[in-house]
Amino acid sequence: MTGDMTLFPPPKSEQALLERAQALAGCSMEELATRAGIAIPRDLRRDKGWVGMLLELWLGACAGSKAEPDFADLGVELKTIPIDGQGRPLETTFVCVAPLTGNTGVVWQTSHVRHKLSRVLWMPVEGDRAIPLAQRRIGSPILWSPTPEEEQLLQRDWEELMDFIVLGQIERITARHGEVLQLRPKAANSKALTKAIGEHGQPIMTLPRGFYLKKTFTAPLLARHFLL
Repeated sequence: MTGDMTLFPPPKSEQALLERAQALAGCSMEELATRAGIAIPRDLRRDKGWVGMLLELWLGACAGSKAEPDFADLGVELKTIPIDGQGRPLETTFVCVAPLTGNTGVVWQTSHVRHKLSRVLWMPVEGDRAIPLAQRRIGSPILWSPTPEEEQLLQRDWEELMDFIVLGQIERITARHGEVLQLRPKAANSKALTKAIGEHGQPIMTLPRGFYLKKTFTAPLLARHFLL
């Protein structure tokens, strides 16, 4: 079975999607991979997107790598999130690639980040390195939209980071910028450069950047759900 096939047709409603996701809670990677007929990698170092791909197969996601949400008809984005034994996130969550040029007049309301995070199906997955990948289990899913407070935090960080990009300060941004949203390099290697704006408005080449949600954002979100 290849990564662009689905085991199930796309779900017709959010409720159907949530029920399908709830049915996976407690299943191990081995169980799901075996039933889907796909091989399990030894670890995720070279196959970072493997867990997400496996869940897409089971849930009937159809967007693949396209810019639209994973469940385009429902407007729902799928995000897997590795958690520790206490239900806390183990790493930051990739949202989308950041546009480094052509940003005149962009606003939060029509931004790609807001679009991606307007409705998310969070799938927690055991991420403890001590547990072999095959034995890691899926947690119970969360269908989420940002509260007004969460949206405010995201908007504030996004606007600050976009100001840096537009004003040619891209190289000054560190992972410490932003309270809940950060911008950092996203490239398989340091040769994959892309165009950006320099300090004097001149075109420069730099590493592609991605927006990531910090653990300070996802931890309270999970804690509310799991009542930690």
